[in-house]
Amino acid sequence: MGKTVKHRSRVAQNPNQPNLRQVHLIHSELFDELRDAGFRVEPGQLGENITTRGIDLLGLPTNSKLYIGRTAVIEITGLRNPCAQIDHFQSGLLSAVLDRDDSGNLVRKAGVMGIVLTGGEVRVGDPVRISLPAEPYRPLERV
Repeated sequence: MGKTVKHRSRVAQNPNQPNLRQVHLIHSELFDELRDAGFRVEPGQLGENITTRGIDLLGLPTNSKLYIGRTAVIEITGLRNPCAQIDHFQSGLLSAVLDRDDSGNLVRKAGVMGIVLTGGEVRVGDPVRISLPAEPYRPLERV
């Protein structure tokens, strides 16, 4: 919560930078992928606030808006950058949520971060409507 960053390492760098990490969303397809790789990870165990299915969260452009339920609106700010602490939950998990594309670029699969534009109650099964920003789109970067 709040307009300025709360994460300890980011506060140490600059406590006045904007808080772009108010809400963490993960696509449940990641849990399927992790399960297929031998991990036991369930929704909520990686710190996410909202789990989706059927939405290419990682492919959304920066500043996409997600309308969830009746009133909640989340603006996507960037990719979650998983840290080594994830391996304390299950050994090898950090490597499993990172990948490389065909060009060798790092692919972060641990979900996206966003800010709350409009609060509201979010329930299991709520519909999610996506509103893309004006073009040109900016791809998600780590936040």
